[in-house]
Amino acid sequence: MNSDFPITRLGLLRHAETEWNREKRIQGQTESPLTPEGVRQAGAWGRILKVYRWNRILSSDSGRAVQTSGAINAFLQVPMRCDSRLREQDWGQWTGKTLAEVKKEAPQILSDLEESGWKFRPPGGESRSEVWKRSEAAIREAIDRWHGEKILVVTHKGVIKCLVYRLYGRLFLPAEPLLLRPGNLHWLIHDSNGLQTEKINAFSLF
Repeated sequence: MNSDFPITRLGLLRHAETEWNREKRIQGQTESPLTPEGVRQAGAWGRILKVYRWNRILSSDSGRAVQTSGAINAFLQVPMRCDSRLREQDWGQWTGKTLAEVKKEAPQILSDLEESGWKFRPPGGESRSEVWKRSEAAIREAIDRWHGEKILVVTHKGVIKCLVYRLYGRLFLPAEPLLLRPGNLHWLIHDSNGLQTEKINAFSLF
């Protein structure tokens, strides 16, 4: 690695708990507010994350991510920007349903889609590959704009999985072992070798 090359670090964080998270409903790009526990979580995360001296926050423009970012930024006090490309995967006709409901209503369709890896696309929704393309474009634009900074990226589980799984060369198949632990911050780094993971499950915020 070239020691003179500015290093950009990005901390990937999923938004705090929402009403639909608690009900185990698929949120996709539909809005669901933070629960009281989610509000408490976000505030606690702000106190923890403050010690890392962030330069800015880049957030999905979904309400739950913006609400989480705002609560965190009450402690960080840094510039904050929203980007629609960091929204959760669009789950189309399955938005608002629980996974149990989907398994009951369309078991074969779900089974086939789960084996399609990056091509997984809920009926009327978007594929994981499409999520990766738009979110990766948002990340690379942020790196170009804020080269050498430390950026907190507040987004969604599906987006984080797409970004990390692509860097790990994963196929997004059910047989692959779990990689990301819930409630953890994950570090990406951009240096002279390009964009790569620095540390996954770097530390738990719970």
